[in-house]
Formats: sequence, C-alpha cells, structure tokens
Amino acid sequence: MDNKSAFNVSDYDKKVRSVIPFYDDIHDQIICLANAYFSDKPIDFLDTGCGTGTFAKIALDKLNIRTAVLCDPSEKMLADAEKKLECSDCQFILRGSEKINDCEKYDLITAVQSHHYFSREQREKAVSNCYRALKKGGLFISFENTAPFTDTGKQLLLSRMEQYGREQGRSEDEIKGHSGRYGKEFFPINPSEHLELLRNTGFNTAEIFWLSYLQMGMYAIK
Repeated sequence: MDNKSAFNVSDYDKKVRSVIPFYDDIHDQIICLANAYFSDKPIDFLDTGCGTGTFAKIALDKLNIRTAVLCDPSEKMLADAEKKLECSDCQFILRGSEKINDCEKYDLITAVQSHHYFSREQREKAVSNCYRALKKGGLFISFENTAPFTDTGKQLLLSRMEQYGREQGRSEDEIKGHSGRYGKEFFPINPSEHLELLRNTGFNTAEIFWLSYLQMGMYAIK
C-alpha cells in the first residue's frame, strides 16, 4: 500500500465512494461552511492530508483563495494531486500535519479523513500544529472516522458500514477487511473526545456540523 488509506493511489478516486457514504456531500458541506464564514474574503488556504487533490480542486473553484498549499505524507498521493491541479497556482509539500511548522499563516486549514490514522499523541501534535499555523480568527475544518460511545454502538455502526459496502458491490472479503481496519489501521475517538481536544488546544469555538456513518465533521475557530 502506497498510503494509509484503504486503496492504492491509482484506485483511490474510483473506489473511495464505496467506503465513505456521502463522500461528495462532505466536500459540499465544507465549502458551504467556509463560504458562510469567510463570505467572499480572499483567504490563504492549507489542505493537509490532501490526498489526490479532489477537495482542493473544488475549493479552488468555489472559494476566493489567494494562496493554496497542499500537504500529504504520501509521495504518490501528492504527485497525483499535483497532476490533477497542474494548471493551478498551488504549492505542494510532502509532509503530514504532525510535521507542519508554519505560524499564523493561513485563514483556512482543512484535514479531511487524515487525522484518524494517528496515535493519540500524533493526533494532539497535528491539531496543535494546525492551531499554530492559523491566523487569529482562522477556521480549522476536519472530517474524521469517529467512534461511538459504546460497544453496542460500534457493532451497529460497523454492521451498517458493511451493508453499505454490499450495496456498493464490494466482496465479503473486502467488506470484512475494511471492518478489520477499525482500531488497528485507523484509530477513531468519540465526539466528546474530539471537541475536548480542540478546546484544550486553544480554539475558542469547537463544534460538530456533520455526522453520518463513520464520518464526523468538526470546525474550530482560533
């Protein structure tokens, strides 16, 4: 595997929707929130864990972006993003958010389906780095696989995800393999833990604005 997701880069854009319900709606919700917050203000934008650049391409089209930086720890993901956005004036950096070292540089930082691969310590470091890299009043938007509060909730959630996989035409081996990654290859935390982390990092505002299946969307303001 050439990245931490369930798919190789060559298959990612084609297969990701088979494991993430409402994948395109997630991007639309981020754009809606960013537009509500910034209106038409020119913004400096960092997309960390940018993957193949799918969301960044949408953001460049629908937000008033003055500068755009795309980061990812996977060389192949970043190369795919650079190819997809070859006509755009973006900067591409081979780096995960746990290694970002900018200070008060960005108005908007997004981390979409990337931080749940971290250990708790790495996650705290990544969120702290994003906080430091934001300007005062900057907006941080994150989507992650998240954990239910109980074992019963977890089993029901995984059962729903498995049924979704069947509806998408995935094989039983693929379906069970994806469920088996939970807690072993990605490490969800529950909604309360997410909000506590954001507030403890120093964000003045921390809210949930989307929750569906495994995915939860949060925003925080510095």
